[in-house]
Amino acid sequence: MGRPKQAVALSPSAQSTVEEVPIVWGGTEGAFPCVNHFLIIYRWHWWDALKDHSESGGPRVAFAHGVWTDLACPLKPAYRHAAVSTYKADASTVDFRNDPEAARGQINAWVAQVTSNLIGSVLGPRSITPLTRVVLGNAMYFKGKWEKPFDKEDTANKPFHRLDGRTVEVPFMKSWSSQFIAVHEGFKVLKLRYQMTQAHGWCADRTQFSMCIFLPDAFDGLPSLVDAIASQPGFLHKHLSEEKIDVRKFRVPKFKLSFHNSLVTVLKKLGLQLPFSDQADLSDMVEGDESGLPLVLSDVIHKAVIEVNEEGTEAAASTLMHIGAGCCAMPPSPPPPVDFVADHPFAYFIVEEATGIVVFAGHVVDPSNED
Repeated sequence: MGRPKQAVALSPSAQSTVEEVPIVWGGTEGAFPCVNHFLIIYRWHWWDALKDHSESGGPRVAFAHGVWTDLACPLKPAYRHAAVSTYKADASTVDFRNDPEAARGQINAWVAQVTSNLIGSVLGPRSITPLTRVVLGNAMYFKGKWEKPFDKEDTANKPFHRLDGRTVEVPFMKSWSSQFIAVHEGFKVLKLRYQMTQAHGWCADRTQFSMCIFLPDAFDGLPSLVDAIASQPGFLHKHLSEEKIDVRKFRVPKFKLSFHNSLVTVLKKLGLQLPFSDQADLSDMVEGDESGLPLVLSDVIHKAVIEVNEEGTEAAASTLMHIGAGCCAMPPSPPPPVDFVADHPFAYFIVEEATGIVVFAGHVVDPSNED
């Protein structure tokens, strides 16, 4: 998620395949893994977990892959088969060379359709050029209602303490119900579950989506908490609570955030230098490119938006990668009631508990600022 200097909204599910692009490139041995890793979802059961659950009373979920190639440079059969048959991607040909703006419009329209228009545009003007040969993309949409919605009449403005020491007045949601809260040294974790399927019995869908809020005890504790989450494998899931406890003061802010940026700098810092250099050549992916220039990864764009309110959460994300030419015992005593007042910067994650998939992630440093 990066150092929390500003609000961040990301979708690891939409990003993860980009970050898995191999470091070793070139020819058949380099280009095919690029497409393969970009399109793959890490585990086969992700497909089942990320299906739409709205018809059975659960969250509305949409996830899709797309591949766009230039009219004069179609994907070679092996790559097209992998994209369409194996990974269920939408494959299209567009005229990057002669009408890049029209191609950009088609890609943005696809993203808007998958995300129910929550994301209307990922690619800005002139981001697609006549040198673009391939765009790989994915998009995700999530809309879930809380298992126990908050009462709007209880929402009231309270101060939120920013990292710079200033405070802003923002609307806080309140509840007196018991909550899934885990208390750890230096931080607490809240798990707010989304309403899931109405089915019952042995064949019922066991999928369970939840929002998890990691709240440091200290007002300025988010940077070190984010470092711990990012550096320790399994940190997120092993600190979640499986039991509800009573609460005293309980407040969570409403917020609406967006993030839109290139991931190239981040990916390079993670060690992916070669894919963006002239030494990388993905020319074996396509047929008919007569430019004489190597095909290289030119940009990776990620956009995500999320809104959290009394009813639930709506979120969407898209990642687009440009490839162009050139570059029974006595029960124990219940734990004492605790306070959970998220009135200072915190990290959040939307997870599917059965598989451990992180659908969206980010941190809130100022709920009054959407950007």
